[in-house]
Amino acid sequence: MRASRQPSARVVFGHPVHLLAFGFGAGLAPVAPGTAGTVVAIPLFVAMSYLPLAAYLALTVLAMVAGFWICGRSSELLGVHDHGGIVWDEIVGYLITMIGAPLAWPWVLLGFVLFRVLDVFKPWPASWADRRLRGGVGIMMDDVFAGIYALIIMQVVMHALT
Repeated sequence: MRASRQPSARVVFGHPVHLLAFGFGAGLAPVAPGTAGTVVAIPLFVAMSYLPLAAYLALTVLAMVAGFWICGRSSELLGVHDHGGIVWDEIVGYLITMIGAPLAWPWVLLGFVLFRVLDVFKPWPASWADRRLRGGVGIMMDDVFAGIYALIIMQVVMHALT
């Protein structure tokens, strides 16, 4: 269950774990913090898209593995499992979605929409992960699964158009 009580900006910006978990402050958005967190991922994708694919993949995996700890620790410090303001998982989910995607605004926007829709509707096993897994792994995995589904759709669309 997600908490409605938001930590103060002072708490989020004053602690490195919260700063990362809250997507550099995006998770403080009063409405749709997950969407705000996904927006934060766009410039990260743009910067990472200039890297070789292997480096992009390595950084994405590193962000995911670090997210298990970052999200879990932030959640623990807040005393709330999967606080709505924790958006590191959305950032990683979007980076997964965009693996191998061209750096062009139509693809950036398609990836954004696909990831957000799949993150909200949580097709299995994302729904299972959201309900059953705990801690940082639980916070991260539904978004990882949503990102994988969005990645598959992106790849199918890209290959259909080429």
